[in-house]
Amino acid sequence: MRADRLLAMLLLLQSRGRMTARDLAQELEVTERTIYRDLTALSAAGVPVYAGRGPGGGISLLEGYRTNLTGLTPGELRALFLLSAAAPFDQLGLGTDLRTALLKLTVARRPTAEPLPQRRIHLDPTGGQPGSLPTPQLALLQSVLWQNQPLEITYQAEFGTHVEMCIEPYGLVARANHWHLVGARSGRVDAWQVSHFLSVRACPGSFQPPANFDLAAFWQDWLERQQRERPAYRVQARVTPALAQLLSKNQPETLPGAPANQPDGWIRLELHFENLETARARILAYGGAIEVLSPQALRLSLADYATQVTARYTNLLPAHKEPA
Repeated sequence: MRADRLLAMLLLLQSRGRMTARDLAQELEVTERTIYRDLTALSAAGVPVYAGRGPGGGISLLEGYRTNLTGLTPGELRALFLLSAAAPFDQLGLGTDLRTALLKLTVARRPTAEPLPQRRIHLDPTGGQPGSLPTPQLALLQSVLWQNQPLEITYQAEFGTHVEMCIEPYGLVARANHWHLVGARSGRVDAWQVSHFLSVRACPGSFQPPANFDLAAFWQDWLERQQRERPAYRVQARVTPALAQLLSKNQPETLPGAPANQPDGWIRLELHFENLETARARILAYGGAIEVLSPQALRLSLADYATQVTARYTNLLPAHKEPA
């Protein structure tokens, strides 16, 4: 309906500032000619809207003009903008209505440089079965995110190693109840799983995230890159509960949603490696805490290496005595 489109255009100009006719047309899914007709209608209704020509031109409202439709606090807005993952609503045919409602809520934010909430938190509706990894640092991360403060983080990396790093946080992403922090480290934007954070401390000072950074687009690209770079050599194995706990921290994506516990307490799972040689080197380091079930080529290679090692060092072991 035209009335809804006029209101949406007004709210877009109020929340984003100067926009081109092309941008408005793409946002509202109409032609540029329709945009100019709607501008005439807004102006006739008393809305101080102006269109400028040239490279620095565009469509904008008179500076200082605002229409407050909500009166929500910034904290309430942040909570409501967590609904910005509209994919499930698109399936119900409500995606457009949701985006329009969120746009109306945008005008209630304080007229400062505070970032729009939907640009700092992203909910990914994909990801399969939800997990339940603890995230005790999440409240602090959410707090400093709105203040553009750098963070000093101790991160548990592969095989239990601890890495200290300084991150400029750009946003938080939730996928299957697993939270990730997206930010810049040494100028490179990356994502880290929050459940691996051992400590988080807000650092003095502030920074300014890139104005054109798109959290949802980065996240989708990051997921695709992770999938492309994911090791392709798969190993079925049985491991002790202690080793399973260590592996769940290092390779959480390899653990099934409900690992099948064996009668002896061991846990069956799948591990991913780059190739057979890498798998053999890693698995030999686990000693007797793991038993490879497949592939058979890896099992035979492990048995061969174990035989060679045993033959080399057998003379160092005490002689076995039969019980009397």
